[in-house]
Amino acid sequence: MCITFLFSISTLLCVLCEISFLEKKLKGLQSFWARHKSQVRLIMNLVLAAGFVAMVTAACIVKFHRAVGLLVISLVTIFFLVWDWMMERYGDQVWEVLAPVKNILKRNWVWFRWILYVLLLAAVVCWLVLDTAQRGTRQLLSFGGLLFLVFSMMVFSKHPFKWSWRTLLSGIGLQFIFGLLTLRTEFGLQALTWVGNKVEMFLSFTDVGSQFVFGDNYTDHFFVFRVMPILVFLSSVISILYYVGFMSWLICKIGFVMQVTMGTSPTESMAAAGNIFLGLTDSPLLIRPYISELTVSEIHAVMTGGFASISGTILGAYISLGVDATHLLTASLMSAPASLAIAKTFWPERNKTVLISIKDLKLINGENKNLLEAASQGASRTVRLVGSIITNIIAFLALLAFLDCILSWLGGLFDYPQLSFSLICSYVFMPLSFMMGVSWDDSFLVAELIGLKTFLNEFVAYQRLSEFIKRREAGGPEYVNNIKQYISVHSEMIATYALCGFSNIASLGMSIGALTAMAPNKRSDISRVGLRALIAGSVACFMTACIAGMLYIPDCPLLLNTEFNNTNVTSRAEILQCCTQLYSSVTLYEPWNVTAGGGFTQSSLRGCCALAPPEHFNCSLAQ
Repeated sequence: MCITFLFSISTLLCVLCEISFLEKKLKGLQSFWARHKSQVRLIMNLVLAAGFVAMVTAACIVKFHRAVGLLVISLVTIFFLVWDWMMERYGDQVWEVLAPVKNILKRNWVWFRWILYVLLLAAVVCWLVLDTAQRGTRQLLSFGGLLFLVFSMMVFSKHPFKWSWRTLLSGIGLQFIFGLLTLRTEFGLQALTWVGNKVEMFLSFTDVGSQFVFGDNYTDHFFVFRVMPILVFLSSVISILYYVGFMSWLICKIGFVMQVTMGTSPTESMAAAGNIFLGLTDSPLLIRPYISELTVSEIHAVMTGGFASISGTILGAYISLGVDATHLLTASLMSAPASLAIAKTFWPERNKTVLISIKDLKLINGENKNLLEAASQGASRTVRLVGSIITNIIAFLALLAFLDCILSWLGGLFDYPQLSFSLICSYVFMPLSFMMGVSWDDSFLVAELIGLKTFLNEFVAYQRLSEFIKRREAGGPEYVNNIKQYISVHSEMIATYALCGFSNIASLGMSIGALTAMAPNKRSDISRVGLRALIAGSVACFMTACIAGMLYIPDCPLLLNTEFNNTNVTSRAEILQCCTQLYSSVTLYEPWNVTAGGGFTQSSLRGCCALAPPEHFNCSLAQ
């Protein structure tokens, strides 16, 4: 018994000695970490960087074409990391070196500004003349619509002749540059198409969770079980990106570009940049500490930015409906400067803004403690959003059916039972859709979409647009009982840009409620600018559609292949334009054959010959 007791005591003493020894080692390790923390982190980062470089190099060696995307992303990331490091350390010295240039520009800014305006106007006129001579007159119609929208905002401005020309022209210029890079340059178009394809592939991962929860037949209820889960997935991913700091970093970069070029305040610039990724009630959270100090014009700009764009989560839902991802991404990017340009024109700044530099502006990143909490909170946050979308769509579609029934009854009293809400919207918004560049035949259907988006919900409008897209791709008849069943690719593109925003009456109440909760002292100002901000947000979307109509060139080889594979082919303007482009690429080998170039196929050549025979060669040689 004593031996057992002594053995237990000795064992306990040994354990205590081991614990004491481990505690000393742990304290020594903590002391070493405290003394050499920066060196250890540097070594770890260098090891990780070396491993990443080795991985990229190996991928390029194995197959360079397959690794181009990874290489480009790596180079862009390295460039911005080096840029941020240099500006953090040497930014003040750089601004001191550039101070003489800044002073010269400031002293001669009046003359420099007007020279810049004249050069810009001359460049636009020359471009329009040359492009119209090559592409046709449709671009002129979209340009005229753009001028009309801008002129209307200037005429009905809250403070006429007090707007900033710099903000207006710079905003439209940024819109035009973004559109030109993505819609006209081969590199930009390929890059955005690549991003759009990757986004669609990324969204397809939602199907794994949907199939597990709802079963193999989850696609039978497409909207609820296929579209809505995308909102949950994307919200979780965006929350993670906020936690790691990437989203705030990206918003700061975009906001800085707009603030420098357009001369807007840092707060409204950051809010406009945040609207590219967030919704109209989430983006003001980025600048929540400053909302109570904003001027009336800045509040108007913040609200306009929310109405002129859609959130990243909702964008994913529209892509899943079949809307082109490339155009949706471009519209989200182009609407940010447009919202600022129109907002500061429709309600110019008359008061002194908050004096805060871009360096001192601190964005709200959330309160998550770790990565898992960020993912969980991001997903949980969409429960209310998904429920709101589903209930609103049920209510709106039911109300629309009820309203159509009443209008049909009233119309029947005058022998016109076809009267409906959609028909009224078609006639009300038809001039607007036509001015944006939509063909006359399609303008009534696009006007119907604009009316549904404005008075009901953008989801209802995009759902209707997806039906048009599916009918066109299915190759059915264009008219059934003299009723048009779908619209052209060009009209679909313009409609995609025009609908890409939260500018509807229901969103007005959401925006006023969210901002009032953040800044109760600004309640009267927020309510006062709400309706004008809604109008400005709608106009910003329409401006983006006009610029897209000016710049868009259909992929003629793909369009003709798709068109001539259908059973019903019509001589629409875009088809005839593509046939003209095809004929210009033809090489004639007399007397035996005709060969199409530029990516066109012989079947497309035969289809164009049957639809609109050319004059400079014999179509029988193409058989």
